[in-house]
Order: sequence, then C-alpha cells, then structure tokens
Amino acid sequence: MQYRFFDIPAADAEQAEQDLNRFVRGHRVVSVQRELVREAGGAYWALCVEYLEGAGGSGAGKAGGRPRVDYKEVLSEEDFALYSRLRERRRELAEKEAVPVYAVCTNEQLAEMVKRRAAGAAGLREIDGFGEAKAAKYGASFLEILAPAGETHAENG
Repeated sequence: MQYRFFDIPAADAEQAEQDLNRFVRGHRVVSVQRELVREAGGAYWALCVEYLEGAGGSGAGKAGGRPRVDYKEVLSEEDFALYSRLRERRRELAEKEAVPVYAVCTNEQLAEMVKRRAAGAAGLREIDGFGEAKAAKYGASFLEILAPAGETHAENG
C-alpha cells in the first residue's frame, strides 16, 4: 500500500480539490481518512489517501482500462475451488472489520496465493501489495486454508 497526503483549505479550495480528484481518478483507492484541522489562521481538511501502487483508478475493468480477469477460466478447477474458499474467508474478514473486501486483499493477491501455494507469512509477503502488516493481520486466516491445499498439491505433483 502507498499513502498520499492532502491539505485542502476550508476556503478557496478549488485548486486543492482538483488535485485530489485528479489523483483519486488515477489510482485504485483503498481508503481515505480525513480530519478538519482548525488553526488560528483558519481551517483545512487533512486527508490521508491509501492506494494500491501501479493500479489504475475507476477506469480499471472498463474499456480502455485494465481488463477484468475471470479466474474460473485462468485457474484449474482445483485451484479455482481453493481461490473461492480464500475469497469467502476474505469476505468474512472484511465483514468482521466493516471494510471493503479489497481493503483486506485483492482478487489478484488471492490468485497469487493459490498459484504460489504460499506457505507461511514469508510466502505471503512475497505477493505484491501483501506486506508485513497484512501478513501479520490476515496471514493466519489465509494460511489455514492454504496449508492443507499446499500439502495435497505437493503430494500430487
């Protein structure tokens, strides 16, 4: 995850708003935290935008953007079944924390877990965008599903 910070004055905010909107349209935003800051000279909004590096904004998955991937076509039947179990676990985690599912991890990250048969937190951290914090927070939940699959996969091939 990457972060970008913005200060938007409460008065005469047009240029700052345009900069923020341009940034948001061009990136895949995970979350936005905002706070109104009041100082003697006036007030401004302080915003922290969390986004995925290298991911397009609202155009992703649409014409001209990055195409959507149908993992049922890309993964084998066995791998797609594992992918589906991981998606269900991601949904449970997101509901528990009241966050969007992509804040836990993306479909691409789930598919990478399946393809790599990630074993342990170190294996999860090798997946782009799944760093130390996510591995610590969500790793055990995903590894619980991946471990038995990895053992079966290793025995078969």
